[in-house]
Amino acid sequence: MTPVGKVYLVGAGPGDPELMTLRAVRMLGEADSVVYDRLVSPEILALAPKNAAMVPVGKAPKCHTVPQDQINEILAVRALAGETVVRLKGGDPMIFGRGSEEAAYLDAFGIAVEYAPGITAAQGMASATGVPLTHRGLANGVRFVTGHLAADKTLELNWASLADIDTTLVVYMGASSISEIALKLMRAGLPANLPVLAVSNVTTPREMRMLSQLGQIGVDAQAQSLQTPVLFVIGRVASLYQSAALPFNPQIAEAIAGE
Repeated sequence: MTPVGKVYLVGAGPGDPELMTLRAVRMLGEADSVVYDRLVSPEILALAPKNAAMVPVGKAPKCHTVPQDQINEILAVRALAGETVVRLKGGDPMIFGRGSEEAAYLDAFGIAVEYAPGITAAQGMASATGVPLTHRGLANGVRFVTGHLAADKTLELNWASLADIDTTLVVYMGASSISEIALKLMRAGLPANLPVLAVSNVTTPREMRMLSQLGQIGVDAQAQSLQTPVLFVIGRVASLYQSAALPFNPQIAEAIAGE
């Protein structure tokens, strides 16, 4: 009787292979098969074992090539056949990644699941652009929301709660709904001139950035045709983008040298 295999739920991070954890790299190296999302960069896929079966299950906006139920079955069937399966997800599997849903399905079959957290896109954005998620005097908190719309559904979020000028709002998967999001946030009280930074394909060689304002972001995003995935950072911290590269300060340099 073939022993049951296991599934690793691995966060690939935002795209740059150097931002993967050592645990994630180790797990990927043990894979008999890799079931991967569309958002996993080709640079990271290249790290998989040469003999591993590569199974794409990516989803695009309004186009779910492989439904979630079928993804669950793929993972279970391969693990029950004795394979070590790596479920490779962009970012972190537990942040808008459905990792907990897949783990619950696998647990019902007695399949062992282990996790490797990944740097989420918002953290990757901060390190790539120098724009912090929190900053003294500008933002004392941060919130992550998804702008993804399920089929035939309206985007129902607590707009009054999200429209907090002292909190950075990060919108994942919002390229197709950013106009609606911006309008509802302004109706809830946020100013039209609030800075918004949009970053496409963060931390990869294909990265693109665009600085806008809440009242203009819908028009600008459409005009720029930013390639998905796009992350939107809404809040006063986005105003730091233009000054992210701080000038050399000779007084600070002299103070350090004198220590």
